[in-house]
Amino acid sequence: MPVPVPQPCSAPAAETSSGAGLTLLVIEDDPAGTFSAPELSAAAGARVRIRAARNLTEAGRLLTDDVDCILLDLALPAGAETRGGPEGEEDGLATLKHVLRIAPRHAVLALTAEDDAELAAEAVRVGAQDYLFRGELDSRLLSRAIRYAVERKRADVAQHQLTESRLRAQENARLERGLLPTPLLEGSDLRFAARYRPGRSRALLGGDFYDTVRTPDGTVHAMIGDVCGHGPDEAALGVELRIAWRALTLAGLCGDELLSTLQQVLEHERESEEIFATLCTVDIAPDGRRAGLCLAGHPAPLIARHGRAAQLLPYEDGGPALGLLPRARWPRRQVELGGSWSLMMYTDGLIEGHVGEGTRRLGQDGMVAMVNRQLAEGLAGEDLLEAAVSRVRELNGGELTDDVAVLLLDRDQDTARLRPPGGGRSVNIPRPRPGRASPAGAQRPPL
Repeated sequence: MPVPVPQPCSAPAAETSSGAGLTLLVIEDDPAGTFSAPELSAAAGARVRIRAARNLTEAGRLLTDDVDCILLDLALPAGAETRGGPEGEEDGLATLKHVLRIAPRHAVLALTAEDDAELAAEAVRVGAQDYLFRGELDSRLLSRAIRYAVERKRADVAQHQLTESRLRAQENARLERGLLPTPLLEGSDLRFAARYRPGRSRALLGGDFYDTVRTPDGTVHAMIGDVCGHGPDEAALGVELRIAWRALTLAGLCGDELLSTLQQVLEHERESEEIFATLCTVDIAPDGRRAGLCLAGHPAPLIARHGRAAQLLPYEDGGPALGLLPRARWPRRQVELGGSWSLMMYTDGLIEGHVGEGTRRLGQDGMVAMVNRQLAEGLAGEDLLEAAVSRVRELNGGELTDDVAVLLLDRDQDTARLRPPGGGRSVNIPRPRPGRASPAGAQRPPL
């Protein structure tokens, strides 16, 4: 049988179409004695190009990307290529395993004698797509087996790629979920709630970040920030800034000193000098009635006091975003909170969504009006945040392209009075009413 010259092809064998002509590589001592090439082509109803190799060395030279299927005689003597396997390994399987190593994306048919049924079944277990008995072989059966093997290999490759993709997605999800913050508010009478929606598709983390901790003196520190951009690099930088903020806060830094140090972290970790981050920090006094506010190019928080409409906290004294000016300063402004209040901190993804089909955006005024309507409906805590994010998506006409992070801290003066001095554990606190946030530290912030 004449051996045609191999023609290079860029498409892998398992991805070629079985409706067109097929190329079969026969690895056998005497390929011409097994079947007739003209008979095979006629039975197939389409052209089947045949290449013949008498040993594994020739097979390696003839194996190119346009080969769709390999027919391997398991009785082929093992050559030097198959040496080094475990002692006592059958020569037929050693040859097959070598072919599977050099042709991981090609369909393979095992050819054996009828009395070697056990060996044939073992060949399929090792990795062959099917097996054929030499005594029953005819052109029509071989043609059908070739096409079946090619399609099965294609399905196996697709399933393998899908499995790998799912495993990567699960690993990424576990990693990203582990990087989300857990508030450290043990001993505080404040309630915590959060919502987080990354702008990237199929992601858990974006460039937005937030955190909340309580220091030993009873002060509750809360932070929310936004790294410009939405990719994985921005998400990683946001995690670094969040962890740095927590460490610096627990070390006793606050206000301008803390933000100046965070800017140094940003400058050392960012990939480009064009990368910056906005930030809002709040430190709430142990009695819960006063707070210090620092803004670094970030929108001012929203506060809703008992019996009064929600409004924005003062933002005139804010400083620039982190990473813009090398020696910037961020003044700390004292704010009176009152006895009972809810403080909502958010990123610009919540206010930059469109309203309707035009170019008008929701903005801070629109957000304040929206939240006041939801407060009038009796929403609070988790329910309030869920309703706010859902309403913004509805107004935008679909998913938001920017990351969205919203954090809510609230204090009930009547409940706080039931706590012992010094921020000890709660005593005789009634169960939260429906719609209110869970006690601080009771559960992980939901996505």
